[in-house]
Amino acid sequence: MKRVSAVLLAFCLAALCSACSSGGSAREEGESPSFATSSRAPTEDGAVTVGTETYRGFILDNVYRSEGNGDIHFNLYIPESYDGTQAFALFVTLPGYEGLYRFGAGANLRAEEFAFEALRYNEKMIVVAPQLNDWGGTSAGQTIALIEYFLGNYNIDESKVYADGYSGGGETLSLVMERRPELFAAILHVSSVWGGDIVPLVESRTPAYFVIGESDEYYGSVRISETYRRIVSLYEERGLSSEEIEDLAVLDIKDEAYFQAVGAPNQHGGGGFVAYDSRIMGWLFSH
Repeated sequence: MKRVSAVLLAFCLAALCSACSSGGSAREEGESPSFATSSRAPTEDGAVTVGTETYRGFILDNVYRSEGNGDIHFNLYIPESYDGTQAFALFVTLPGYEGLYRFGAGANLRAEEFAFEALRYNEKMIVVAPQLNDWGGTSAGQTIALIEYFLGNYNIDESKVYADGYSGGGETLSLVMERRPELFAAILHVSSVWGGDIVPLVESRTPAYFVIGESDEYYGSVRISETYRRIVSLYEERGLSSEEIEDLAVLDIKDEAYFQAVGAPNQHGGGGFVAYDSRIMGWLFSH
């Protein structure tokens, strides 16, 4: 993808993604699912330093010290019912620009609602909200390392590992899928573009839902539409039926009316309101 300068990128994303922090207006501010009351801390095992602050049931600013990927900051929700005897689902939510660690611990949770809304679909699910430093290869490697840590240290149902990536987080997610698509039961790609190789996604047959505004102010919808068409073509080459492909790849281009209905000030920032879309979120967690 052709890059703009770091300064221009920061300015554009800060402006366009500002609606993310207003996503809470779709529900009462601070309202969470009734079961999202856990402040259960992760295990401090020498590899992880546990944070000292909480926000809406999440422990903030835990740090996993990965040998090959450096310090990885993440916020974490562990249901009170988790005691290690039963396998729980795992959801990883990758934030847009406003949620990067440079903006402070918990900035991603304050800007986006995906982590909280996910809990409405499965109360037996651990939610990991990484706070990374970019949307490229470094963050992709750290995301994979963090998922592998949870798979190795918690009782996770490996058939129920999910992820979403919004805006820059969607770029990171595409690179994660290039390397380790088999980790996931399904993914949600929101208001972004695909920078990774799509062949591993197709070969793994990991279901992927792509949603973006028709006139997204930052990315537009042309590039992800082209990605989707290539995915469909690759599945067709492998002999899959149209019905099989429809379950594996969904392209959802939203018109202006969709964003007006939820009160989003623009289409790119309005992608944050997808967290409240029960049809889309339900699709993710039904796999």
